[in-house]
Amino acid sequence: MSLQATTSQTVGPFFKLGLQWLYCENLAAESVTGERVTIQGRVVDGNGTPVQDAMLEIWQANAHGKYAHPEDTQDKPLEPKFKGFGRVPVKPEGAFRFATIKPGAVPGPDGKEQAPHLLISLFMRGLLRRLVTRMYFPDEERNANDPILNLVEPSRRTTLVAKKTASGALEWNVFLQGPDETVFFDLGL
Repeated sequence: MSLQATTSQTVGPFFKLGLQWLYCENLAAESVTGERVTIQGRVVDGNGTPVQDAMLEIWQANAHGKYAHPEDTQDKPLEPKFKGFGRVPVKPEGAFRFATIKPGAVPGPDGKEQAPHLLISLFMRGLLRRLVTRMYFPDEERNANDPILNLVEPSRRTTLVAKKTASGALEWNVFLQGPDETVFFDLGL
């Protein structure tokens, strides 16, 4: 018997065919409490070229700071119509857009409070593993003491914080390489 390595498989390009039914660009029903926010941006490579056929997966706590997950045992209210999860496709021009509510603060390492944030995974063609990052909210005073954000070199923290636009939406772009490269976290998986 000969042992031969099999060809590596990359993530995609199957998003439209296999995952379209899972897309959810509005993560919060009208009855869900919390500050409504629209987040828009682009995914670009190191040359500034839009990345097509990618997908963002978003996980977040509700406005009270509780995840809709059995492992979140905090004594905080759950919102039955808030899943805290969504997937959005990246359009051919590299753009994405989704609506949600600003999450509440959640406990972090050693019980230290984390600033409101979204947990975001990026799946795209050519990746063997997803890229994991976070999006923080602008003008949030708790950002200064967030235990995870403070692990990031100060000059790079801006890649994780959205910016306000004139229309009232938040803009947060994902740069895969280059001087403005988004900070990605290694989960050791």
